Amino acid sequence: MTAPHTPTYKDVPTRSVSADGVDFSYRRLGPEGGVPLVLLHHLAAVLDNWDPRVVDAIAAHRQVIAFDNRGVGASSGTTPDTVTAMARDAVVFIRALGLERVDLLGLSMGGFIAQVIAEEEPHLVRRIVLAGTGPAGGPGIDKVTRLSLLAALRGVLTRHDPKLYLFFTRTANGRQAGREFLERLEERTDHRDNAIALASFRAQLKAIHRWGRQAPTDLSRITQPALVTNGDSDRMVPSENTLNLAARLPQSELIPLYPDAGHGGIFQHHEDFATRTLEFLEA
Repeated sequence: MTAPHTPTYKDVPTRSVSADGVDFSYRRLGPEGGVPLVLLHHLAAVLDNWDPRVVDAIAAHRQVIAFDNRGVGASSGTTPDTVTAMARDAVVFIRALGLERVDLLGLSMGGFIAQVIAEEEPHLVRRIVLAGTGPAGGPGIDKVTRLSLLAALRGVLTRHDPKLYLFFTRTANGRQAGREFLERLEERTDHRDNAIALASFRAQLKAIHRWGRQAPTDLSRITQPALVTNGDSDRMVPSENTLNLAARLPQSELIPLYPDAGHGGIFQHHEDFATRTLEFLEA
């Protein structure tokens, strides 16, 4: 008798749930039961931008839910231009699935969103993982727009994906890691997500710029256990922000900054990151 196929991120069906006038597109995989891990992705990302190695490694042990927030990818609606509004939309999605308790993994902009949700909805969020991200008003965060546009231009001129310049170092090791990551993102061939619309990208850039210019918030109000990590050479959200988060969050655990790694450090070191994330979530 053939064993039943266990879906992986490259072939799990894309679903939709409606709430607050929005059709949210999402993918859900992993064992039923327990507290699910909700993924909050980075600037310009859609469902197909999550590294399948990270998702599958975590989903082998616990339920993982990735989704497109309002106006992003295949989700309907208009993308808001503040992190707070994005966080509240994410809560609408989570509750539309009937979930009463979740863990959050926020990467970059998703980490900003995770911080707001954890503070505003303390009974909803059990634990948070913050990767390649920083606090409101953190140094260099307001430069993301300029860096992103320069990388996009460089990508056009060199015919390379801008993520190679934004997410990875330009060392031989970093370039190789970047190429391998981009190959993994192409493993899903059927029912791929829609690319982000230009208007949504602009709204996200405005939200990130506002977050970077915002007055620092009182992180002591985020009382959930937090796992914090990054590469040691993050150009988009400078790595010092990761150390700042770890120092200011009351219950934080820091994964030492990944060596010779940038904004995509969790993808470059996906095996170690998935292992440490599972250990943290199951503690």
